[in-house]
Amino acid sequence: MKIRDKFYIDGTWVMPDGNDALEVIDASTEEVMGRVPAGSAVDADRAAKAAARAFESWGLTAPEERRTLLRKLREGLAGRVGELGEIMAGEVGMPLAMSEHIQAGLPLASLDNFIRILGDYPFEERIDNSLVVKEPIGVVAAITPWNYPLHQIMAKVCPALSAGCTVIVKPSELAPLTAFVLAEEMDRAGFPPGVFNLITGLGPVVGEALASHPNVDMVSFTGSTRAGKRVAELASQSVKRVALELGGKSASVILEDADLDEAVRGTVNDCYFNSGQTCAAHTRMLVPQSLYERAAAKAREVAEAFTLGAATDPKAKLGPLISKTQQERVRTYIRSGMAEGAELITGGPDQPEDLPQGYFVSPTVFGKVDSKMTIAQEEIFGPVLSIIPYKDEDDAICIANDTPYGLSSGVWSRNEEHARAVARRIRAGQVVINGGGFNMMAPFGGYKQSGYGREHGPYGLEEYLQTKSLQL
Repeated sequence: MKIRDKFYIDGTWVMPDGNDALEVIDASTEEVMGRVPAGSAVDADRAAKAAARAFESWGLTAPEERRTLLRKLREGLAGRVGELGEIMAGEVGMPLAMSEHIQAGLPLASLDNFIRILGDYPFEERIDNSLVVKEPIGVVAAITPWNYPLHQIMAKVCPALSAGCTVIVKPSELAPLTAFVLAEEMDRAGFPPGVFNLITGLGPVVGEALASHPNVDMVSFTGSTRAGKRVAELASQSVKRVALELGGKSASVILEDADLDEAVRGTVNDCYFNSGQTCAAHTRMLVPQSLYERAAAKAREVAEAFTLGAATDPKAKLGPLISKTQQERVRTYIRSGMAEGAELITGGPDQPEDLPQGYFVSPTVFGKVDSKMTIAQEEIFGPVLSIIPYKDEDDAICIANDTPYGLSSGVWSRNEEHARAVARRIRAGQVVINGGGFNMMAPFGGYKQSGYGREHGPYGLEEYLQTKSLQL
């Protein structure tokens, strides 16, 4: 049991304003694995004021000084990879080996990238008689989700600190424990008091207090589109800068000239990664009508090869969902697909018989899905794939763009130029060509109701900078 009873504010561990606590549940066992304080608006106020005081000096530090501290932080976190992976395997349900590699590894990759970027990033340039300088935006409230707990925090903290901003982190109450490890390593690395602050609590309480606080200059939020709209509404009252990374309903467009088996396998694997709890997951597989039967058979074969199990089970390829609420949400969508007439190829809403404990959902594939069905329009956030047949290429592109979202998508073709041409017609922030790998130096973010702003690499850094012209 991991008990945390204090917040990290202004360089010290302090008692929260109240006595309420939030339980953290192990997704595989349904047992309590930790507790954290349930913060209040008073705690948010203390953190925001501490960050505002610290910004007066931190915002003036040299990039090399910030870079040195990030190196120290990386060294500290690297020594705790096993611990971090174990915590997140419990919280989120990702199998332990994958959790150590992905959940604990991606934050280190973020640090590596911004240490590299700070080495030569041009914070100023001369344009005729003007010196154009890029300065930190100020105090940043980073409100983060539960599916990749530490990765999502570091995707905001690394660029914010690199830019010279100070930060208040409010992690998801469902997966907050690694944020406390981060705070310990921030302290050990020697970041000045108030540069990094950590409070936990519920979104409608602590999150809303931060989004509306007069000392907060920017809110960077990752989560649901519904909650993102509320954050933007609150932040607009004081004209804060807002970056939103929200939901997705990404399409994987398999063209007629694709390697069908490879494309189907890649799509199913992408859809089910982290038990489908990934905002950019390719949850809609678009296939030519003439290839539907082959694609459906292959999808079933790949899906049924996934081994369900607890995060600690070395044979598990697919873990549980994070919570009972999320499990019921996904089951409701599966029942909706069945009721609306989609073909249930494999899986279903029932608890797996051999796994009576834990928030498990069987890997599910629906076929003959119409683009207007609920399961084709709304984000499910679970291991559920919808196969949608299309008539021709124009129809495929129309279907791919036919949701409120635009976070990611994929295109499969043996002809890369053909795939690129189709990709340019898809309204999404990133398009994966033939299963191309995730690049954390490239910008990540969405179109439409998937949000605005970009994370990772130089584009991510620039979200936390503002531009000033000095006329000489």
